[in-house]
Amino acid sequence: MSDRVNRLRAEMQAAGIHGFLIPRNDEHFGEWVPANAERLAWLTGFTGSAGLAIVLSDRAAMFVDGRYTLAVRDQVDLDIFDIRHVTEEPASDWLREVLKPGQRLGFDPWLHTAAGLTAIGKAVEDAGAELVPVARNPVDLIWQDRPAPPMAPVVPHDLERAGETAEAKRQRIAEIVKQKGADAAVLTLPESIAWLLNIRGGDVPRTPLPLGFAVLHGDARVDLFMDPEKITDAARTHMGNAVSIAPKATFADGLTAMAGKHVLVDRPSAVKAVTERLRDVGAEVVLGEDPTMLPKACKNPVEVQGSRDAHVRDGAAVVRFLAWLDAHAGDGSVDEITAAETLEGFRRRNDLIRDLSFDTISGSGPNGAIVHYRVTPETNRRLQPGELFLVDSGAQYLDGTTDITRTIAIGDPDPEMRDRFTRVLQGHVALATARFPAGTTGSQLDPMARAPLWQAGLDFDHGTGHGVGSYLSVHEGPHRISKVHSAVALQPGMIVSNEPGYYKAGAYGIRIENLVTVVEVEIDDGERPTLAFETLTLAPIDRRLIVTEMLTAAERGWIDRYHARVAATLTPLLDTETAGWLAAATQPLLG
Repeated sequence: MSDRVNRLRAEMQAAGIHGFLIPRNDEHFGEWVPANAERLAWLTGFTGSAGLAIVLSDRAAMFVDGRYTLAVRDQVDLDIFDIRHVTEEPASDWLREVLKPGQRLGFDPWLHTAAGLTAIGKAVEDAGAELVPVARNPVDLIWQDRPAPPMAPVVPHDLERAGETAEAKRQRIAEIVKQKGADAAVLTLPESIAWLLNIRGGDVPRTPLPLGFAVLHGDARVDLFMDPEKITDAARTHMGNAVSIAPKATFADGLTAMAGKHVLVDRPSAVKAVTERLRDVGAEVVLGEDPTMLPKACKNPVEVQGSRDAHVRDGAAVVRFLAWLDAHAGDGSVDEITAAETLEGFRRRNDLIRDLSFDTISGSGPNGAIVHYRVTPETNRRLQPGELFLVDSGAQYLDGTTDITRTIAIGDPDPEMRDRFTRVLQGHVALATARFPAGTTGSQLDPMARAPLWQAGLDFDHGTGHGVGSYLSVHEGPHRISKVHSAVALQPGMIVSNEPGYYKAGAYGIRIENLVTVVEVEIDDGERPTLAFETLTLAPIDRRLIVTEMLTAAERGWIDRYHARVAATLTPLLDTETAGWLAAATQPLLG
């Protein structure tokens, strides 16, 4: 990596800048980026889903969050990069320390939002330096074997899966745009465009997205900036005459048509190049929220039923895997890669799967303590007796997106493992059984999932729940369950994960994750509209790790009812041997 960093520094010098920001994201700010936009990984070796590198003429630093503080040290050259925690040691503090007056720090305006640059800009100013946009990204100039942009076919997402026509969505969202005082909205998030137009693609790994930009006008017309050669005839016919298509490369020029108009853009994700271009052509920028965000999150009945159906098929695959694992893991023949590949193989046995929904987290022993661990040939471990195995996985089916985590005992777990697992399970059950008034946010519910751990002076450092799309992104906003404050109330039709955990560095990790959907419930003599969660995920929870004596009768009842439902739903889909395994795995706790 030192050669690449040296070449970047030479290019920086030629451009008259003394430093450069390299974020992990592309111009769309999605979780997954195509190979040609993996600049951070190419330059540094870091492959996490979030991170920022800053390369100066004489030093460099890598900023990552708590998910990657361990993994980053195995991937990045520590002789070149200082490793810093993005919240505890932010980039702005580092820049104040190291920048010299008069220096110029460059950034690519297509890879940063104005809001994202605020703290860095203030730090640069405090140091007496200057933050400057660059016309050409210097990483791109030295990346000689850079992959070509993705050109996966764009296909229709049929009404029987979407539950609402694209025309109806365009009309509905256009009304929202007008209500916000705008004449049009610029959509830069590919999942928003895919949802709005009922199309899917394959431009990024693990999520069926076609990459592009769009402008939704107040009359419900859409200007779609997406390479025409990848749009199939079926997709073109499906979108109709109200959608005009132009190459993605013409997007910036296409914004000139916004002159004199009020244009809504998404504050968290619209890059500075977009907002500045709009202002340059005389448009009035209305900073707000992507108008598709909340409607997309609130799944319609067809999408919710599709998720239920997808989880039945997914549950059967997971059960086949768990039965296989129980039969083989104890003899030392199974490693993390084999386990992940075998689970994927079971999932691939049906016609509706299109991909995994993310790279499987398959972590044994100490690797399970790395929250977003990704197994490699170098880190691959065999599953060993006396350890825990954590597997977090999911799939993209035409009718739904799944995400499930199970923690499995290999051999006999020790008392501490069982205690921690049971506390995590108690938090999971507390959230699964929650009843809450309409208007409640996920941050208000979050303590319910942590309370059993807090009682023992323990906690976990990730969110308790993330939104999930409908054959779209496995991580979908705007709702979440987290310590971080959220103003977004949970609403019927939202799908969110329930995934408390516990991680002992160097020893083991525990996480129990099901997907749930928000539903309305009637409560006798209730005075306010009340919501609850319906659990979608179907797979047994390892009874060998449960300390039954720690559970209340209500907690035991929920686990037993859940296991009975898992067995009743999945047994008809299984062979006799696997069905027998499932029957044993779902026995009542006191049975």
